Amino acid sequence: MSQLNLLHSIPELRQKLFGRFWNPMLVTVIAGVLSSLYFGVTGTFWAVTGEFTRLAGHAMSWVGIDPHKLTYIEQIMHLEGSPVDRIDGWVVIGMFLGALMSVLLAGQFKLRLPKQKRRLVQGLIGGIVAGFGARLAMGCNLASFFTGIPQFSFHAWLFMLGMAGGTYIGVKLVLHPLLLGKPKLEKAAPGPRSFISSTPKIQPWLGLVVLVAAIVFVAVQIAGGHAKLGLAGLFGIAFGLLIQRGQICFTSAFRDLWITGRSSMAKALSVGIIAATLCTAVIISLGVPQKIMWASPGALIGGLLFGIGIVVAGGCETGWMYRAMEGQLQFVVVGIGNIIGAGVLAWGWDHWGLYDKLVAGSPKINLVSQWGWTGAILATLGLMLAFYAFASLWEKRVRYMAKRKGQAVLMKAGVGRKEMA
Repeated sequence: MSQLNLLHSIPELRQKLFGRFWNPMLVTVIAGVLSSLYFGVTGTFWAVTGEFTRLAGHAMSWVGIDPHKLTYIEQIMHLEGSPVDRIDGWVVIGMFLGALMSVLLAGQFKLRLPKQKRRLVQGLIGGIVAGFGARLAMGCNLASFFTGIPQFSFHAWLFMLGMAGGTYIGVKLVLHPLLLGKPKLEKAAPGPRSFISSTPKIQPWLGLVVLVAAIVFVAVQIAGGHAKLGLAGLFGIAFGLLIQRGQICFTSAFRDLWITGRSSMAKALSVGIIAATLCTAVIISLGVPQKIMWASPGALIGGLLFGIGIVVAGGCETGWMYRAMEGQLQFVVVGIGNIIGAGVLAWGWDHWGLYDKLVAGSPKINLVSQWGWTGAILATLGLMLAFYAFASLWEKRVRYMAKRKGQAVLMKAGVGRKEMA
């Protein structure tokens, strides 16, 4: 009887966990805590575009370009082995597996192409710009924002400023008639619409297969004496699960803020970074070295380009990864663009003198060294609380302006009726 009860409880548990998306505030807090633990275990922060740059290096070697002759790849990215030999490689693999597992368990996988095929070109171009900007700034929305700010690296503050401005510019671009395009209207099917789910029943079982396969991959690494690689994969699975269930996308956080004033995702990110900051401070105090990057014009310009790119593409690094696993093929193209953009930056680092023009001579500012622990923590928490307050006030402003605009329209319509009478 107990076994039968267990079998009956599995679908109910799946429905509770995967029947709806999770609260983004809770998800970002959990992700923030896990990212600090990941830093403590592996000695590096949660990041993905560094690995994308290494993938670009591998691709260069396939077409006859020696990536080891590029300073950026050789000295900063340290291109060695394949993704399965690297911590960053395993966290990226784990994120894809975790997101795919989540999608399948929820029965949400469906291959989709955008109705407007030019969105594929837009996704590729936006992905290239975002990938280029991320690596110019030494990290994307993760390494230079969500996990960069908790490292107390001032370059992440510059990136945040650039990204905010870039997303605002990106919104103006995508709302331009040339990119907005015309809506494609389709005739609805006759008859009443069915509300019965057509989700294939096999998907949750495939999700369990992915889960088992992921655990086996991690166990093999740990058993083979590669504990850090296995743990990186395990953390990656957790990150992938979280970003898909919470629909965590930094693009939507800023884009929604500028277009509709909706601030829920922006506020969730600020709270998640606060959690990550407090936990990361403990890890650093235990002796794990910080990851401090150049506070350079490259961080600001890179953030600006990244912000523009993710809005044009329709998704940031975390966003395109889980959406690609949902079957949205446009975001596979965005990912390819990210890799291309990272490769172009690595090439231009030397050949276009990007390092000399935008980075050389800039300091690596450690806020703990500059202001002490109390000052660094209070300043970082103050920045995030200010961001939270700004998002709340901006939402109220947008709603107030929309209300005023609606009242103006009604008044104008009333005047028109009076004149007609």
